[in-house]
Amino acid sequence: MKITAIRQQQKRADRYSVFVEGKYSFSLSESALLQSKLVSGQELSPQEVRDYKKLSADDKLYNRALRWVAMRPRTKWEVETYLARKDASPALISDILNKLSEIDLVDDEKFAETFLADRKLLRPSSKRKLVLELRKKRVPDEIVQKVMAEQAEDDEQIALQSVIERKRRQTKYQDNKKLM
Repeated sequence: MKITAIRQQQKRADRYSVFVEGKYSFSLSESALLQSKLVSGQELSPQEVRDYKKLSADDKLYNRALRWVAMRPRTKWEVETYLARKDASPALISDILNKLSEIDLVDDEKFAETFLADRKLLRPSSKRKLVLELRKKRVPDEIVQKVMAEQAEDDEQIALQSVIERKRRQTKYQDNKKLM
């Protein structure tokens, strides 16, 4: 079986279609195409074509995960469940997670730090609620404890004072007993 053409796709300029014996066979991303060292006129066995088709599917899934993770920080567990929903094999899931970890897109500790910073800025919450939310995202307990220890104790006091001030402006909380 001979590769007759390798063409850039019309709709997705970052992917290339590989034609075997004049018919479309599979597509690869730019990086996967360069790594595979495929060229027009190269002879492939039927087994190699099957292997490249599998590589194509894995490459598409990796690029989907890359786009999904680039939207916002994600935990390792979130990426695992996303890939599992896409019917990825456990070996492929661990491979993709390793690739994403190498380029620093999946890091539970960094996620926890940015999560706490965002919550502190946008929607202040108690430490207990923050810990529960991080556990819900399946961040390991030792990371949660480490990140929470780094957070200043007075942050909770400041958040509590802002809640009290906001509530005091409401007429039903003018009485101190109701506020308690």
